[in-house]
Amino acid sequence: MNVFRRLLPKKIGFKTSKKSCYAPGVCSIHSSPDCVVEVHSPEQEVIIALGSNVGNRLNNFDEALHLMKQSGIQITRHACLYETAPAYVTDQPQFLNSAVRGVTKLGPHELLRALKKIEKDMGRTTGIRYGPRPIDLDILFYGKFKIHSEILDVPHERIWERPFVVAPLIDLLGSDIDDDTVASWHSFSKHSSDLFELWEKLGGESLVGRNGMKRVLPVGNHLQDWSLKTSLMGILNLTPDSFSDGGKYISVEAAVSQARLMLSEGADMIDFGAQSTRPNASKISVEEELDRLIPVIEGVTKIPEAEGKLLSVDTFYSEVASEAVKKGVHLVNDVSGGRLDSNMHSVVAALRVPYVAMHMRGDPSSMQNPENLQYNDVCKDVASELYERLKEAELAGIPAWRLIIDPGIGFSKNTEHNLDILTGLTTIRAEIARRSLAFSHAPLLIGPSRKRFIGDVCARPAADERDPATVAAVTTGVLNGANVVRVHNVRYNADALRLCDALLERKQRQSS
Repeated sequence: MNVFRRLLPKKIGFKTSKKSCYAPGVCSIHSSPDCVVEVHSPEQEVIIALGSNVGNRLNNFDEALHLMKQSGIQITRHACLYETAPAYVTDQPQFLNSAVRGVTKLGPHELLRALKKIEKDMGRTTGIRYGPRPIDLDILFYGKFKIHSEILDVPHERIWERPFVVAPLIDLLGSDIDDDTVASWHSFSKHSSDLFELWEKLGGESLVGRNGMKRVLPVGNHLQDWSLKTSLMGILNLTPDSFSDGGKYISVEAAVSQARLMLSEGADMIDFGAQSTRPNASKISVEEELDRLIPVIEGVTKIPEAEGKLLSVDTFYSEVASEAVKKGVHLVNDVSGGRLDSNMHSVVAALRVPYVAMHMRGDPSSMQNPENLQYNDVCKDVASELYERLKEAELAGIPAWRLIIDPGIGFSKNTEHNLDILTGLTTIRAEIARRSLAFSHAPLLIGPSRKRFIGDVCARPAADERDPATVAAVTTGVLNGANVVRVHNVRYNADALRLCDALLERKQRQSS
């Protein structure tokens, strides 16, 4: 039996000018320039690399993704974003690099033509090889095929020497090899047993943050490297019934004054919450939430202390998220991970802002019900359920490079669960990495501030007496891998973060 027919469904066909050579699990196609190589059905899984160093690089990526979808490429996964030094021709601006994974019915040469048209439509012209360009799109993998023609080589011939290509390529995989197509991609790796070994030979994670390559997340008007320091998010509750400080900042004047204080004490961002998500809280309407929220956002954006800082909106309503972003908010923090408003993911995708997806079962009124507190292994179960929310967000159009993950301390968890999560953040990342390395690299946010589990452990029934223990919880989380902490008392925790960052930097220097 022909090996090609054995490996692939019968409807797949191709034409070649030469006899093809086969290896188990892989189909090689060697064709002449005028040969048509088409794969008619079913869809083929592909990986496409993106690069840009001319104009607004991030907008170039967004536009390229839009045009790719219009051209018949359904994008299913996104890598992280990497800002990298130029290679080969070094006298040019830094590049933004990433990659996407998707499916298409286009044949390999049809796909190449579609990508070249996108490059041309976006202003790329023939110029210096490896020189500046608004967009660069390369086919890294096409199904299980190895393709060699005068105009197309798949796998791309120079993958193996380029860390700025291999890093996003690895992001599109999970540490578990989940299907035959992914297994074939690993088998293509030159001089290595698989792609993971190739990445390690190039330097692996030790390259990220040095040697001209940074993993970044776009927020506001800049690309943020979340590994440089732990970010501090100050909580500003505009509600009459929040568990800790409900009713204190209902007036615009009081809220703006508190924002000013937190920013002056070291907050990197302010998180506005106009709907209580404490246990057993009832929902308010979109209109009531906006009435509380918008005047405060307008006030805070005008104060000089907010210059260069980030603003976040804590909401599970897509309409509230949209209006808040229009008024100057930079990211959306959704405690439901998109489960309480079916439009949330598509709205945030269109807004092109970072999205915090948090783990919670049920809603605030039901999250502490007994059925929502049942876990086999809380860290592994939270990771699995959080992955599903992240995947839903990504398929709706929010790229992995705009996602932030929050394991939801205090939401659908008891005291033991919360303690396990604080000490098990690395386990959560590792479990997510089994299915998506890109998601596992997302900034990780924790919010233990003044939560009930701290009161239970420390015998502090009053929420405002839990700040010292909150510092301990935050410190534990940061030393276990948290990148963003959400707190009420900024001054105490700012000092703790400075110490944590110094300890982590020292540990990194000693290990390198």
